[in-house]
Amino acid sequence: MLIQWFPGHMAKAKREALEKLKLVDLVIELLDARLPVSSRNPLIDDIIGNKPRLIVLNKADLADKTATKEWVEYFKQDKKAQRAVSMSTLNNKDVENIKKELKEMMAHKTQAMINKGVKPRAIRLMILGIPNVGKSTLINKLMQKNRAQTGNRPGVTKGQQWLKIGGDFELLDTPGILWPKFEDQLIGQKLALTGAIKDTVFHKDDVALFALRHFMQHYPGRLQAFYKVDEKDFEGAVPDLLMELTTKLRFGEDYSRASEKIIFDIRGGKLGPYTLDQVPVKAAETGEGLAE
Repeated sequence: MLIQWFPGHMAKAKREALEKLKLVDLVIELLDARLPVSSRNPLIDDIIGNKPRLIVLNKADLADKTATKEWVEYFKQDKKAQRAVSMSTLNNKDVENIKKELKEMMAHKTQAMINKGVKPRAIRLMILGIPNVGKSTLINKLMQKNRAQTGNRPGVTKGQQWLKIGGDFELLDTPGILWPKFEDQLIGQKLALTGAIKDTVFHKDDVALFALRHFMQHYPGRLQAFYKVDEKDFEGAVPDLLMELTTKLRFGEDYSRASEKIIFDIRGGKLGPYTLDQVPVKAAETGEGLAE
């Protein structure tokens, strides 16, 4: 569900996140592997501060594998994010890897308790991320057979409920919901293309044109193979390619219907896994911005 974010909503979300952060040892920052920058809250570093953080790139099965590896390495170099891993929605082994990383991150604290003769308590966690990035899915996978309670319940500190994950972890029952950098039109188009926000928020033609431009630059062979277009069709402007595809798809001059099909073809994985955000080094080489 699309959340309309206004200054009041953002202030409340930030306040709730800060209140919850006081209760936990470690934060999982959940991002979409296809949108490692665009699916990130613009104030995330200020919100998390010095709290230990594990970045998880979710939906890695839908993203470009090479790009995901590059992003994981990039985030590992970020001093504010101690660790970074990727997670496929189809691979339960990734969840075990996440648990392993969390234990290693807290090993010094656990050992300190043991040295003091105190039985180590469970590591307390919370998950932070923008809407529709897969927070509830991750909670359910961490809980295995036990379903996480989800919903828009306000976070409170007194009487806060915890979900036990084996004997090693306790997970705050409600994930922290943060907002994306929604005022950036390009980021909005990326979120729309992946289905992270409602299609009605942006014009389908604009999203389709962005998608075609991105695939022409990064995955041209896929466009040629799937839509049976010639390489010469890439020589003109992107709107010309959309017109050509509209004709090939037999939509006459209904560019909106053609745009909708292109968007759903990409979302449905018919053109293969893809990544819309480039790591900074590559972005500089191609002349694209960080979130391009």
